[in-house]
Amino acid sequence: MKTKEVTTNYLTLKWGTLKSWDFTNSKKGKKLLKEYHKIGASFSAMTQHDTIRQKEIICELIDLCDSDTIYLQWDGKDVSKQEAKDYVMNYGKDES
Repeated sequence: MKTKEVTTNYLTLKWGTLKSWDFTNSKKGKKLLKEYHKIGASFSAMTQHDTIRQKEIICELIDLCDSDTIYLQWDGKDVSKQEAKDYVMNYGKDES
């Protein structure tokens, strides 16, 4: 009997942007990633400067994740999807 490999839709964040991801089982996820990269993406999370639309795409990808939490690699912790979206949308904003 042949078994099908199951891949979970997930992403991790670092420096306010995508660090790693897998959306091979999501047509919408693949479409969003294609748009994200078309706008312009660096090969390094540290040098990536997301546009507002790219941040919106990341938030849409967060909603597609199978897990209820998202991993923030730099902080070494899992946060809720809403906290992850707030992190993405507010990263780099001047707190003064």
